[in-house]
Amino acid sequence: MYVLFTVLASLLFLPVLAQHFFPYLIPDALYIVRIIGNAVKMSRYQRKKPFYTLLEYFLDQVKKKPDKPFIVFEGRTYTYLDADRESNRVARALQARARLEEGDTVALFMGNEPSYVFMWLALGKLGCTAALLNYNIRSKSLMHCFSCCDARALVLSQELKDAVKEILPALREQNVKVLVLAEQSDTEGIESFQDKINQASDDPLSTALRSNITAKSAAVYIYTSGTTGLPKAAMISQERVWVASVILSNAGVTSQDVIYVNLPLYHASGLFIGVTCAIERGITIVLRRKFSASQFWDDCRRHNVTVIQYIGEIMRYLCNTPKKDNDRDHKVRLAVGNGIRADVWKEFLHRFGDIKIRELYAATEGNIGFMNMSGKPGSVGHPCLNKQEPVRNSEGLCLEVSKGETGLLVAKISSRSPFNGYARNPQQTKEKQLQDVFQKGDLYYNTGDLMRIDEDNFFYFQDRVGDTFRWKGENVATTEVAEILLMVDYIEEATVYGVKVAGFEGRTGMAAIKIKEGKQFDPVDAFSHVVNYLPEYALPRFIRIQNSLDVTSTYKQIKMKLVDEGFNPVTIEDPLYFLNGQKKSYVPMTAEIYSAIESGDIKL
Repeated sequence: MYVLFTVLASLLFLPVLAQHFFPYLIPDALYIVRIIGNAVKMSRYQRKKPFYTLLEYFLDQVKKKPDKPFIVFEGRTYTYLDADRESNRVARALQARARLEEGDTVALFMGNEPSYVFMWLALGKLGCTAALLNYNIRSKSLMHCFSCCDARALVLSQELKDAVKEILPALREQNVKVLVLAEQSDTEGIESFQDKINQASDDPLSTALRSNITAKSAAVYIYTSGTTGLPKAAMISQERVWVASVILSNAGVTSQDVIYVNLPLYHASGLFIGVTCAIERGITIVLRRKFSASQFWDDCRRHNVTVIQYIGEIMRYLCNTPKKDNDRDHKVRLAVGNGIRADVWKEFLHRFGDIKIRELYAATEGNIGFMNMSGKPGSVGHPCLNKQEPVRNSEGLCLEVSKGETGLLVAKISSRSPFNGYARNPQQTKEKQLQDVFQKGDLYYNTGDLMRIDEDNFFYFQDRVGDTFRWKGENVATTEVAEILLMVDYIEEATVYGVKVAGFEGRTGMAAIKIKEGKQFDPVDAFSHVVNYLPEYALPRFIRIQNSLDVTSTYKQIKMKLVDEGFNPVTIEDPLYFLNGQKKSYVPMTAEIYSAIESGDIKL
């Protein structure tokens, strides 16, 4: 009896010992169990004939829980059945107006609203692909993004009509059907579409319309900024959608949860973590047009939100709001996202309570991803099931970095971890692939991300490489911004880079420019130009005027020197300007402005 008691007591004490000596064992074990379970489930779906897409899974959810709230938006609730019927109307209206066939692509230029989800579901029912355009882009970038996915039609929100008017002549040359979500349109070449949707039948569509869809078929195009040039359309396959849709399941979300979505639906985070994962779990989405720090917790309380998604900037904004007595009065138990600093992580938990933060690493077009299940602040986790992938050192030699050092993260490309590349862009697809890395014939995906690994094999994101920086959750391609600046007739040369600003995640945009001989810098004109052609997150906040810019083989070293020097007028002799939104002009940079930016008195 004594022996039995001792054995039972030891078994009960094992979890305590494991937690003490192996603090990450239990959360990692639970994570692995969920991953294996979801892998088995997805393997079963893939073996179905025809291929069992996430859309078919949604339709099964409609049968199981037709009256369950699917989307809550601005005081209105749409059930799973409502979404099914509304997407049927959209699909039939698209059939009638755009004459779509299986395999065609339709571009969506819309903000966050239920119609965005209905459009995406409708296109799936027709066997078509959705190209998700960033609603911040304009002019050349907008036309480029539309064209590179070979879309046959463009659907836009009413508030984005003026942006489309700028490129309407080019769209008409390509015989593109342009449909605006409005009851009427007074612009030739832009047809009203909401009235057509309202008149369409909500009867189910035949599965024969999507009978040729396979695991490798394109499900959606999501745009990502690379190291150079204009945005690229990453092709996301039906198989990849399934992989992304179990992120919340792997994080521990159940069918009883409610998720709050305020990130743009054109982003992988918004669409996959916010929508496809919600469908996979059969849960309710509380959708908001845009993030609002002041309304965030009120929304969560009002709708009994239990899961939130984030990028690092969102967490920092929430921590910077005035403290309130009811900061911990909510039901949020889980936060899933990426980009949160360790200090913000700790402050968030200290202020808002015991919320499990699931920081993850993934790239829209990448073939590698993992999640921090242990709650170790600042880390993106570690790949529990995958062999730890090697990184390159600064000399370009294929060597694994030592613990505590920083290196380039790469991931092996295989049939189980494919890299689908970019639409109509084989050159840039090839540029993201590294050949003969560790042995002849092998192939790796270059994430472009610098990582550090600690003694416990946790990964920590350090920075991006190449001519790209990240600001307010968006990747900014410096070449694209430079091309916009060079459109100004008095700018001869331009170099764009990102600089650190105290208290902010990532880097904000700065440009060093050379003025043409006999010309002068026009701060009002420059302000108007960049605001008209660039999204807010890509605007050069600072401009540095130089007599010459070196573009020889030493260009990168000189750009790094500019990055290191930043925007301090006390240490920089060149003329400096700061983008002032209130004055609608670039204004001379002063020590007072610099101090106000660094202290946070001037908001960027």
